Amino acid sequence: MLRSCPSCGKTNRVPARHVSDQGACGACKSPLPPPASPVEVGDVEEFDTIVRWSSYPVLVDFWAPWCGPCRAVAPEVELAARHLRGRAVVVKVDTQKLPALAARYGLSGIPTFAVFTDGALVRQQAGAIGHMQIERLVDDVSPRPSALTN
Repeated sequence: MLRSCPSCGKTNRVPARHVSDQGACGACKSPLPPPASPVEVGDVEEFDTIVRWSSYPVLVDFWAPWCGPCRAVAPEVELAARHLRGRAVVVKVDTQKLPALAARYGLSGIPTFAVFTDGALVRQQAGAIGHMQIERLVDDVSPRPSALTN
């Protein structure tokens, strides 16, 4: 996976298993934060790696390019990814290119949003929704900061 450095603009290759981690730019050594936009998944192996190794919940947008509601909700997914940066990784799965993943999770329609934690599917919702509802899918399964301090 490729990630651009916000300081120097150089492109850095980041292994799928570290997509949620903060790293350092290979060129200027500045912090390389987790992605603030959806990560396009290229194959099933890459998907499985991200879901298994992510330090944060993984929110998956199952979509297809021919799907009108999927295209309509895409800006909301982008906004949710920016808001969830550092709390979740947002991943896009093109079900036309990766039908095995759609079949694996029994999708009957798209867009469908799914949340994974520790490699397991914990929440799934079909239909076009706004960014606040998308973010709430993650918030509903993530531990609250106050819960961590008690």
